[in-house]
Amino acid sequence: MTKRVNRLNIKEFIVIMAVLMSVTALSIDSMLPALGQMATDLNVQKANDIQLVISSIFFGMAFGIMIYGPYADSFGRKNAIYLGITIFLAGTLVSIFASDLNTMLIGRAIQGFGSASCRVVSLAIIRDKYEGAEMAKIMSLIMMVFIMVPALAPLLGQGILFFASWQAIFWFIFAFALLGTLWMHFRQRETLLPRDRRPFSVSIIISGTIETVTNPVSLGYTFMSGILFGAFVSYLSTAQQIMQVQYGLGEMFAVYFGILAVAYGFASFLNSRLVTKFSMQKVCLFFLVLHTTISFAFSILTITQSGNLIFPVFYVYMLLTFFCLGVLFGNFSSLALQPFGHMAGIATSVISAIQTLLAVIVGGIIGQFYNGTVQPLIACFLVCGVVTLIIFLRIKNPKINS
Repeated sequence: MTKRVNRLNIKEFIVIMAVLMSVTALSIDSMLPALGQMATDLNVQKANDIQLVISSIFFGMAFGIMIYGPYADSFGRKNAIYLGITIFLAGTLVSIFASDLNTMLIGRAIQGFGSASCRVVSLAIIRDKYEGAEMAKIMSLIMMVFIMVPALAPLLGQGILFFASWQAIFWFIFAFALLGTLWMHFRQRETLLPRDRRPFSVSIIISGTIETVTNPVSLGYTFMSGILFGAFVSYLSTAQQIMQVQYGLGEMFAVYFGILAVAYGFASFLNSRLVTKFSMQKVCLFFLVLHTTISFAFSILTITQSGNLIFPVFYVYMLLTFFCLGVLFGNFSSLALQPFGHMAGIATSVISAIQTLLAVIVGGIIGQFYNGTVQPLIACFLVCGVVTLIIFLRIKNPKINS
């Protein structure tokens, strides 16, 4: 009986963490089907500028991430979530009542700044409870549940658009974040006891930041995840233009987008099994090589086809890519955080901020190169894969050969 209760508690913990981590994903993916309508209503002049509605939320996150980790280390994990969600809800209201692109981008940046708490503090809570391969397994299971949000979010957004305007999608996001926070409030205990809390001071933040960025192995995994995440952001920024406009999928865009998310989730589930049999480093090496090889092959194919792949071929590539990323992201985060159990909050903030800033830079630049073909996107994944693989091979870690 006791074992059964523990399993149920673990399941609920996984779902609660997945819900909190899904706030940002829901804010992004549910809006994708509405970008065309938003571009018209907000009087966007350049087609590629509507991508900023996606990338601006990551920009806000990059700055919010640095605050919530130290705050969580000093005042508790749950209090940091409360603060962040309050800011997120304020940004959501700004977005709802925006009448031009600049106001929308301000609201989205505020949303990102607030939702950063969910990402940072959720990871810190997980690190409070688990470490090593066990943490990687729990992270993979959380990602498997989490991925259902981006899988269903475009369908949800498309469904709302059948009956209401894009503002109604924001109202749904508002309710989701509020209800998720209430669930955590009543069901999840505080994982950082008062005796383990650090005084909130600039000197501690600076020393924790220095300790994090001067750890070469952790910094390497941070850069790897940030670079690959940047390629992922470039896909998110251009997904609506590529699938809904270039390939003419229309309302079926949400379905195809969701299937890719399911592939990502299945890979995360598979990873939870792989890390119990093989080292995380070996798993990462295999899937990095696989991802880079696939991207190289399809990049050559785009050259022979003048950048215009037929949709089934492009979609096969994205399925394979999402599968590889589903394995890599969870492991990279776990490996980057591994040395910092004594200061998980600050370390998570620093690591996540670097990851996000890299992602915004890489994803934003590549997204603006969209030219009506998939060639820039696939080339982006190839370059990011090669750079990530080089960094991985340069990290001195004997476990790769163990």
